[in-house]
Amino acid sequence: MRLDKFLKVSRIIKRRTVAKEACEKGLVQINGKTAKSSSEVKIGDELTLTFGEKVIRCRITDIREHVLKDDAKDLYEVI
Repeated sequence: MRLDKFLKVSRIIKRRTVAKEACEKGLVQINGKTAKSSSEVKIGDELTLTFGEKVIRCRITDIREHVLKDDAKDLYEVI
């Protein structure tokens, strides 16, 4: 699955366009490397997102095309 789509489906970032812009600015990393919005993610990858001074690190535990709002938190675990 594309990185920008995963960020939207998992509700880490609310909109796909915002996720794409964050990737273009270099605020998102996969396994320690700066990632493009079109990068493929897989189960076990570690994402690092930088929002101002706040840094979020999470590990992908599941990938699904569509999830309900309550189930979105099951797609990743915060490290």
